[in-house]
Amino acid sequence: MNHLAPQDWSFPVPIAYGPGRLREMADHCRRAGMTRPLIVTDRGSASLPFLDDLRGYLAAGGLESALFSGISPNPRDTEIAAGRAQYRAGGHDGIIAIGGGSGMDGGKAIALTAANEVDLWAFEFEQGSPDVAGFPPLITIPTTAGTGAETESTAMITDTGKAMKWCVWHPALKPSLALLDPEITLGLPPHLTAWTGADALVHAIEAYSVPGFHPLCDGLALEALRLIARWLPVAVEQPQNLEARGAMLAGSCLAGVAFMKGLGLVHAISHMVGAEHDTQHGLTNAVLLPAVLRFNAPALEGRIVPMAQAAGLDDTSFDAFHGWVCAVLDRIGIPKTLAEIGVPEGGASRLAQKALQDSAAATNPRAASASEVETILRAAWRTGR
Repeated sequence: MNHLAPQDWSFPVPIAYGPGRLREMADHCRRAGMTRPLIVTDRGSASLPFLDDLRGYLAAGGLESALFSGISPNPRDTEIAAGRAQYRAGGHDGIIAIGGGSGMDGGKAIALTAANEVDLWAFEFEQGSPDVAGFPPLITIPTTAGTGAETESTAMITDTGKAMKWCVWHPALKPSLALLDPEITLGLPPHLTAWTGADALVHAIEAYSVPGFHPLCDGLALEALRLIARWLPVAVEQPQNLEARGAMLAGSCLAGVAFMKGLGLVHAISHMVGAEHDTQHGLTNAVLLPAVLRFNAPALEGRIVPMAQAAGLDDTSFDAFHGWVCAVLDRIGIPKTLAEIGVPEGGASRLAQKALQDSAAATNPRAASASEVETILRAAWRTGR
């Protein structure tokens, strides 16, 4: 690793953390310049109590709001267009993106196009950044501890015409605030706690495994891994444990910042599986993780020992760390194979070709061919961990 190569590091946004912080939202909106926010969330969250709470706090502070809840678990370009239309028709002046990763990604993607005439796909990560005058104020509120989407500018959106998922972003689209209130996550059922928490685990491992010199992200990834290793099983097994919920929100957020460094093949493959089969993202990541870790093992020299130490292991070998990952996934109830989550075996070759077009594939620690990705997919489908 070259410690002297020039680097450009950017870091995240103001973060309000702590139980009960949702009650402050009217003040936060005013400070961000919002007087009539559009609340964007996913369909699964549309009837949950925290939305009524949020709208009540805004109303008590004198702010009128509206709700757009048309975002699916894998947000689609058509849904972003519908949200943009509602934003404009309602005369809104800011966006509150609340929910899991899909709700926050939907809100960010709507913000990208709400105040301009630029096509959504012009913001695709590999295309460069369109020249736009600016974006509406944006506040993000995670309701799960897993996605890490609250502090960064990217959003994963499915191109319905191509059945592929792409990353859209703009460096100037940064949340004015990320609000982390662990009380919101107390009602999350154990299976969603497990799926989203496993997503955070994957973020920490993949971010730390990315080659290159980025001590800020590396430090955050290891601290995220330490928190997740300690508290994810507790949050699943004791859903009302507020300390566990808070630690998982913090760990997820740190892992989300860490993957500014990059991700890897788990995400590259998972994005395309989700685009084709509409599987839950964190769950798909968790099922793929052991097979991708095994593939990456030759390229992880020097990386496994710090991760094993962060996980609290005495044995810091690759096999011990891989075994620990599998044991955690077993403990929190993650299925072992892609077949168990409804992914058909056919199409591995097509999915492999698509995965290699994902930006996350470029930062995987070990270069992969299409046939090697296909082998990973078949292993994850047939035997898993």
